[in-house]
Amino acid sequence: MSFLKKARFLPAGDKALVVEFGNEISEEINNIVINLSFFIETLNLPEIEEVVPTYRSLLIYYNPTRSNIIELKEKIEGLIENLTMIKPKEPKTFFVPVLYGGEFGPDLSFVAEFNNISESEVIRLHTSVKYKIYMIGCAPWFPYLGGMWEKISTPRLETPRKLVKAGSVGIAGKQTGIYPIDDPGGWRIIGRTPIKIYNPLNDPPVLFLPGDYIKFEAISHNEYDQIVKQVELGKYKIVSVYQKWNY
Repeated sequence: MSFLKKARFLPAGDKALVVEFGNEISEEINNIVINLSFFIETLNLPEIEEVVPTYRSLLIYYNPTRSNIIELKEKIEGLIENLTMIKPKEPKTFFVPVLYGGEFGPDLSFVAEFNNISESEVIRLHTSVKYKIYMIGCAPWFPYLGGMWEKISTPRLETPRKLVKAGSVGIAGKQTGIYPIDDPGGWRIIGRTPIKIYNPLNDPPVLFLPGDYIKFEAISHNEYDQIVKQVELGKYKIVSVYQKWNY
């Protein structure tokens, strides 16, 4: 089936278009969304102001003084037909240190008990996967990560916390993610990273983007404290397969 046959076009207000490729969480569908988003961004089309990839659809904001929804739909259809002709964006893999359990991971014991395994096994499983960033949203730049073991899948809190600290790593159902800012939230918090994944003064303000990958690495309390000091001094480098980010 061609990409175009999968696409469904939906208006969103008077200056946005949604291109939907399915109704499920699928890596194949998400790859199409991310590749189309990258394709559009590389073209720097004057009528398009922003693209926002999600699990299964792409939201396209356009300037109504430069185009209309009919013209835009026709243009996007042409891009979709030629999607296989472009080289996809090369994803990066980022290694994120996490201190699991204790005050930084108050729900680790619940996740272990809920799944009838030990806390150490939860940590082992959580750090054994390279997680794809399917989308970024909800709180500013919150990365939604796919690929988590079902063995540690755990329901959200019945009553969300009024405050979850930035850097907290949580589980909600079959998903895992990192809180980029201090924010209310109902995910089961199993640890915290000492690095800052979000800085509004940077461009882009987040370290990673949809289509990239995250690999969590368990660290000790002493290592956590050392990294916090390095981050405060601007000396900590987060390691990527392709490059290092300094912040």
